[in-house]
Amino acid sequence: MLDTLGRLFVAAVLAGTPLLLGAIGEILTERAGNLNLGVEGMMFMGAISGLAGSYTYEQAVLAGGGTPSGVVSALVALVCSLAAGMLGALVYSFLTISLRANQNVTGLTLTIFGTGFGNFFGEYIGQNAGGYVAVSSVTKDAFSGLDIPVLSDLPVVGPLLFQYNWLVYLALALALAMGWFFARSRLGLNLWAVGEDPAAADAVGINVTRYKYAATIIGGGICGIGGMYMSMVTTSGVWVHNCVSGYGWLAVALVIFATWRPLRGIFVALIFGGLTIMRMYITIPGLPVQIYEMLPYVATILVLVVTSMRSSREHAQPKSCGLNYFREER
Repeated sequence: MLDTLGRLFVAAVLAGTPLLLGAIGEILTERAGNLNLGVEGMMFMGAISGLAGSYTYEQAVLAGGGTPSGVVSALVALVCSLAAGMLGALVYSFLTISLRANQNVTGLTLTIFGTGFGNFFGEYIGQNAGGYVAVSSVTKDAFSGLDIPVLSDLPVVGPLLFQYNWLVYLALALALAMGWFFARSRLGLNLWAVGEDPAAADAVGINVTRYKYAATIIGGGICGIGGMYMSMVTTSGVWVHNCVSGYGWLAVALVIFATWRPLRGIFVALIFGGLTIMRMYITIPGLPVQIYEMLPYVATILVLVVTSMRSSREHAQPKSCGLNYFREER
């Protein structure tokens, strides 16, 4: 039993990492007052861009007679996915901040565009590659679990905490850094003020437009990295049609469950990650597999209901979230 729980915990961490990346990216965005429902689309853009960047690097090196480096390939994937997510968020920012388009409609449009973008180029590159696109074993090894001297060899604790791939630790570091940023830094407090009352923030000299653009674009880049995790880790460096598969929408729900706090997002992502893969470790005789697949979404509905019933100012959404700021009306 303990062995099963241990393996479930490890799997939950791995499955929850892309959810955590998508959630903290959206938390940063919503803290600036922008409700970007395009997380799914940005994750798709990051997924195909990271995989395509790594694959293109490998092919270029092989064509030149060299040997690809797993570290360089992983960095190329990281940069490409970050840039793709930021590009999607930049389009969203321009439309909603500069042109003052409706945030809900723009976010949904970004999701539709990003999903099509990822699936189209995934199939296109795959056809040109001979049927499907996949990175080499060198790159796959770069995204496998780390072997940290001494720590990885510790009994019980080692496998539970110190044998994950580097993206897991990057996600945790980003969540911790963002928690400190909001609570301790002046820029974080300014961003908090922009999300709560942009007119008041503007009145004391805070550049609302700059903060909104920066937070939204960086948040989109983090979502893009979450998408790259799906294509490089979850599907082992092979493009799978619709590989993001609703994780972006779950990430949006996790933002509410985490009450817009990155540190709580760590635990929430772990819970939902466990729900997504629980069917592989805990089986109930006679229970259809479809019921297991429904659990994350059922939990999402319950969370939304409970959160709405127990709303408080401390745990509420930023006041200006979803509302465009018109300086002329200040």
